[in-house]
Amino acid sequence: MTITKGPQGFPKSEYLRRLAAVKSEMARLDIETLFVVDVANLTYLTGHWGAPTTIPQGLIVSLREEEPAFIVRKMDVPAAHHQTFLQRGSVIGYPENLVANPDKDGYDAVIDSINELGVSNRCLGIEQSALPTPTIEKFKARLPNAKILDCSNLVAWVRIVKSDLEISIMKEAAAITDAAIARAVEVIRPGMREADAAAEIVGTLIRGANGKAGTGLQHFYLCASPRTSTAHVWWTDDVFRQGSQINLELGGKRLGYCAAIMRTFSIGQPSDRLRRMHEAEVAGLEAALATVRPGATCSDVANAFYRTMEKHGLAKESRCGYSLGINWLEKTASLRDGDMTELKPNMTFHLMLGNWVDEDFGYVIGESFRVTETGSEVLTSTPRKLFEL
Repeated sequence: MTITKGPQGFPKSEYLRRLAAVKSEMARLDIETLFVVDVANLTYLTGHWGAPTTIPQGLIVSLREEEPAFIVRKMDVPAAHHQTFLQRGSVIGYPENLVANPDKDGYDAVIDSINELGVSNRCLGIEQSALPTPTIEKFKARLPNAKILDCSNLVAWVRIVKSDLEISIMKEAAAITDAAIARAVEVIRPGMREADAAAEIVGTLIRGANGKAGTGLQHFYLCASPRTSTAHVWWTDDVFRQGSQINLELGGKRLGYCAAIMRTFSIGQPSDRLRRMHEAEVAGLEAALATVRPGATCSDVANAFYRTMEKHGLAKESRCGYSLGINWLEKTASLRDGDMTELKPNMTFHLMLGNWVDEDFGYVIGESFRVTETGSEVLTSTPRKLFEL
């Protein structure tokens, strides 16, 4: 059977385009074979989207073969058939006796496949940051004639510029993000338990928007008084009270792609300190977005924000954001002083302006945007306001 339609609504041609871009970079670096482990990169190259696993699995991309070989545990083969564009012969299941085996594991099956390709004496790229040290040493020991390079970010840098199809999926995720914030506005009230509010908001992230379901959950943080100085904590058994502040970070997730947002809520009138911080941060956010254009750098965008904050007599010590896409963080470009990554159309970022000032106070606001031919496009439509409930 010839497969022409891939998962996620993308045609097979989209995945072949991505593979071609990765292979072009491999050829430039004189890499004959690339072993891909990172789950976001697996999604990008095959359509397979799932949670990280401790069970060995990965993709062997060879310059000699049109399709890569996906090596998975035998019980995971059906999922690969459902989720990827790969022909059945390109999905290889290794036996159960390689699971929880102290002597051999699934990576031995990967190495066997590399040997079968006849490239064991060529240059091999490995995503070493996604592998434990003993596994890296196993590759070196079992492939003694191969030149092994660390290619942890090779695919991630290819991913950083999105196709129009990817942008369309991220906009579907952004609609889910907006719906979740709208639900938060409805349910955050004095006497409401944090856990119950979280359940309502998460329910919206799963139900989705505009007939498109949310197909995953990631980075949901609800930090309420007295924990607003924390960056990444979850809900508790506590209840919201009059005067409570709530910092919310979440993102709709659609077929692996995320659209992040951050907003701050106040039950009752916010303090002067909170209102002053909000006004400065919004001004900085808008200055940063106004700086976005092809040819500008990540550093330019960050410094536009920092300069605006300084004019308001305030500061933010942490970076202003990062490249966003599959599974949230792309581990490539950062919106920070000194990152000279040049912006290009269809790069996407989370302009993350969380500001955790001291042990008793923090504030969040953030937008997901894409770089356009002339500037920026924010993916969500939620108002940039301090929500007073």
